[in-house]
Amino acid sequence: MTIEDRDQAKLITHALAKDTLSRLRDVETEQVAFRKGLVKLGRICGYEVIDGAMETEYVPVETPLEETTGERVKGLDDVVIINVLRAATPFVEGLLKAFPRAKQGVISAGRDEEAGMDESGEFPITIDYVKLPEITEKDTVIVADPMLATGSTISAVLDHVIDEADGYENLFVLSAVSAPDGLIRVGEQFPEADLLTVSIDDELNEEGFILPGLGDAGDRAFRTT
Repeated sequence: MTIEDRDQAKLITHALAKDTLSRLRDVETEQVAFRKGLVKLGRICGYEVIDGAMETEYVPVETPLEETTGERVKGLDDVVIINVLRAATPFVEGLLKAFPRAKQGVISAGRDEEAGMDESGEFPITIDYVKLPEITEKDTVIVADPMLATGSTISAVLDHVIDEADGYENLFVLSAVSAPDGLIRVGEQFPEADLLTVSIDDELNEEGFILPGLGDAGDRAFRTT
């Protein structure tokens, strides 16, 4: 299994995940390749969630020659993926390749860049749109956002998810790159959530961007500035 426990989070160490992230970081990676990279990374991360967090069960299988016993993953029909607009859209596209029958929710959340970080290192967050499916105690919930920086956006999103859920089996926050400060903040506020990331980066700069990071994932994926 290629998920390792670290102090702040669980780190996905699959070789292809690290390779793909390195290509995403590269400033020379243009829009189409960047979007495809996020899709690929989402798919890899989805498979890692299946391998590292979901149980299997033995089932009878009738082959063309005889009956045998096989293994099936339990709970693949009981997955909810929350797309944190907008940067997570290609990331979620990849996750859906691993969980094609997942229910999907959408939350449009953004931080107020003009207001800047306050003394505690958080941004004010605006929630513009929320549409969530029914979430039950048997569901595995994956909140996906490529970047977990200060943790302000994810914290606001988790407030909505937990408030509307009727329980859940597992709750994951999945990111490509994360900053230590944000991981600590989200972990302290939501100890029930498992934080999964491909990289724990060094720090945040004064504007609240992850270093070394990969730039603004939304702008790079959608060619906006």
